[in-house]
Amino acid sequence: MARFTVSILLLLSIISLAGTIGTTTATSHGSSNNHRRSTNSRTIVEAQCRGTLYPRLCIESLFYFVSNSTVPTAEELAQISLKVSLVKARYTRSYVAKVAAELKQIKAKEYPAVKDCLDQINDGVGQISNAVKELGRLFRADRESVFSWHRSNVETWVSTALTDALMCMDSFPGNTVGSKRKAIIKAKVLNVAQATSNALAFFNRFVARHRASRATKP
Repeated sequence: MARFTVSILLLLSIISLAGTIGTTTATSHGSSNNHRRSTNSRTIVEAQCRGTLYPRLCIESLFYFVSNSTVPTAEELAQISLKVSLVKARYTRSYVAKVAAELKQIKAKEYPAVKDCLDQINDGVGQISNAVKELGRLFRADRESVFSWHRSNVETWVSTALTDALMCMDSFPGNTVGSKRKAIIKAKVLNVAQATSNALAFFNRFVARHRASRATKP
């Protein structure tokens, strides 16, 4: 797992600078070898993302974590996709918290709706954080009963985080918040929801392969 064990801080750096890295790489290393490596990596990622509901976002999220020749394991994909979801949720929480603070200061009538959304996103961040920690415990489980316990916890927390994101978007009926701010918040939250959905898909794939491997053992 060493190749794909990525800290949250590193994920923050890579995701925030992904566009810049891509431009710089294309300009500074425009050789055919680099192009070939990039193409190979993308092919691997595209193949892995086909089973998700949001393959385009999946490819964008995982591309920079996959080498040009090694297919990541189901375990590695579950770990990386869940951490990507957590990073996106934290970024979104920061933005919504900023908007909520500004609206509260001027006592805007839109504040309650944004605050409700912030509460949901904050809970979602906690749920995904718990799931990331529990995933590490699951990987170290030495008995099937222990594995099943951790699996159930991860599924519950990730599913709850997905529900939190959807409930946040439901906090804005009609024109309760300025159209531009509302559009930005909903777009960011939708991105979190889709990333979380993809993470759940990868986790379920890992669990299915784990069960299959256990079934084939004598």
